Parts: sequence; C-alpha cells; structure tokens
Amino acid sequence: MSTVTENHSTTTLPQTTDSTGAPVVVTEKAANRIKQIIEEQHAAGETRKIFLRVRVVGGGCSGFQNKLELDSEGVNPKVDEEFEIHGVPVLVDKRSALYLNGATVDFHDELNRTGFSISNPNAKSTCGCGSSYSM
Repeated sequence: MSTVTENHSTTTLPQTTDSTGAPVVVTEKAANRIKQIIEEQHAAGETRKIFLRVRVVGGGCSGFQNKLELDSEGVNPKVDEEFEIHGVPVLVDKRSALYLNGATVDFHDELNRTGFSISNPNAKSTCGCGSSYSM
C-alpha cells in the first residue's frame, strides 16, 4: 500500500454527492492524476486492482485528519463502500462516509501548491498547520 500525499483545505463547498452516490467528489483533474499513479504502479509490477481509499482518522491537534491512500488489499464488504468516479475505483469505509459527506478530492499542480487536497465542508475549524480539523 502506498500513500498519496494530501493537504487539508478549509474551502467551504456545498454538501452534495456526485452522480455515483459516493460521499466524496473526485474532480476530473484529481482522477486523471490518480489514474496516472495507478498506471505507474501497474507498470512497476503491481498486478492487483488498486483503489483510492479516502478515510477520516483520529489524530492531529484538532481531532480528525483526512487520509488518501492507494490500496491494493481490496474491499472489505463489511465496512467498505465501493464507487467508481471518473474511472477511478474509490473505497470509503462506512464510518468515514459519515464525516466525508460532500467532501471534494482535488489535485493542484501550481508553482506554490502541488499535490492532493480534500475540502471537507463538515470541518468546523482547523489547527494552525491545517493538517487536522474538528467537527
């Protein structure tokens, strides 16, 4: 399992899901970058299906942190919900889905900001460094 880096953003977005019914929205730009990374993993010898796992974990100074990971371990049908968004297989565990409803995964490739971000409209406040938030 490899980890995709992400930066937390506090941009407020409308609380909606996309047409797949997923609790998260993955922008087309983020999906294209994720597909590139997955293709690189397959070219390097990974033979299993690779998913983007989006989840919320406890931690940080404000209580919650978002995590993005590439997961080739597979789906646990008891706890995971599986979606396909812009051709990317996405896993969200049922507990995290409660906290992520309406969150957007995006990718930025600019001079002063490069990487993935998750904008979560459910975040009430963030810590000073912006890596964790409270609800």
